[in-house]
Amino acid sequence: MRLSVYTKEFSNNLKLAYPIILGMLGHTLVGIVDNIMVGKLGPTELAAASLANSFVFIAMSIGIGFSTAITPLVAEADGEKNVEKERTIFHHGLVLCTILGIALFSIIYFSKPLIVYMGQPEAVVEMAKPFLDVVAFSLIPLIMFQGYKQFADGKSETKVAMWANLLCNIVHVFLNIVLIYGLWFFPKMGMLGAAYGTVISRFVMLIFIHLSLKHKERFQTYFEQFSFSEYRKDIVKKIVNLGLPSAMQMFFEVALFTGAVWLSGVVGTTSQAANQIALSLATFTFMFVSGFGVAGMVRVGNFKGAQDFEGLRIVARSILLLALIVQVFFALVFVIFHSYLPEMFMNAENMAHLKDNAEVISIASQLIIIAAIFQISDGIQVVVLGALRGLQDVKIPMYMTFVSYWLIGFPISIYLGLYTNLKAVGIWIGLLAGLTAAAIFLYLRFNHLSNKLITRNS
Repeated sequence: MRLSVYTKEFSNNLKLAYPIILGMLGHTLVGIVDNIMVGKLGPTELAAASLANSFVFIAMSIGIGFSTAITPLVAEADGEKNVEKERTIFHHGLVLCTILGIALFSIIYFSKPLIVYMGQPEAVVEMAKPFLDVVAFSLIPLIMFQGYKQFADGKSETKVAMWANLLCNIVHVFLNIVLIYGLWFFPKMGMLGAAYGTVISRFVMLIFIHLSLKHKERFQTYFEQFSFSEYRKDIVKKIVNLGLPSAMQMFFEVALFTGAVWLSGVVGTTSQAANQIALSLATFTFMFVSGFGVAGMVRVGNFKGAQDFEGLRIVARSILLLALIVQVFFALVFVIFHSYLPEMFMNAENMAHLKDNAEVISIASQLIIIAAIFQISDGIQVVVLGALRGLQDVKIPMYMTFVSYWLIGFPISIYLGLYTNLKAVGIWIGLLAGLTAAAIFLYLRFNHLSNKLITRNS
């Protein structure tokens, strides 16, 4: 098949994907801004924020992964032009996301004592505890926001979430500046100021998306007849059956990177801080292809609802090609600027931490080279996973991601990181191995299913 068959879909893909990408970058920028501002306080503070955020990121991955079940169901109903079905899915999905957000916050809050037993430096642990108490509360508005966002994505309305995230980041940066450093009449709270900034800005984001969608004419019908008494077991079961495996898929990947944070903490504070710098940069680029993955999920869901399976495969492959082009670009940026990027996160004028800062920068620059290599694998696995979710195929991919990350990737990270001189670099080689295995397995799965659908309907 000619390349032009795929490239002609680029404009439609980008039109749908760019607001999703900007919105996802908004989520990531909240963490990056925290890391940059907290990193200026010192490497111990940066390591503490990294450790606390690792707990929150795990919970967040479960919540966001679960909420993605709403998008393909709504996209399929949109393809069928079934408004009542869309409304029911939206209402049930929002209630489930609210319950899950509260549950995840509770679990994180009460599991906090486990930090003591994770082999992390004592000074890092003591700083991380109060930070975790506050920042974990932001899970409630964040997962509720996802309920609205995933519904809007399924309707191909991706700009509202983008503006919500932009507002969130403006509020977050402002609050970080005044609360961390105590400007004007605000108290000087240090790294705790970043945590409070995150919580408040995410509530602002939630309120914004609710009001924006409710007052859009095409969405007003979906806010009607909302009642907790309309509970339908079949709809709940459908969302849960898609949402739980999707949550586990995302959990397995995020937990792998979180495991890298913990392993780096065992190696030492400077390795943990360096890991957080490289992880922040890799997460930033991941949001681009993750946005393409959501676009693929929506478009594949639409084509599935319309029973156009040839078009479905063309669209999925065109998004994959687009993602690969973007990831190759970022890989080149990482290689060229690997020695300079870590300096954004450290205070070069802080003489008290001069030696530690130099070591952090040195380690981080090596990790960024590995991050450049796994850009390709990361792009393939997330886009193909999005296409599989659009097909509502989630259980087999869940097992594939578990094998890739936890039977292949993490054991390699443990061995090379803790039992060889590679240390932090060895940990990241394990991440590369896991992502590459996932990319191969998931692509083979999508290719098999799309061929099967086309053959059955030919």
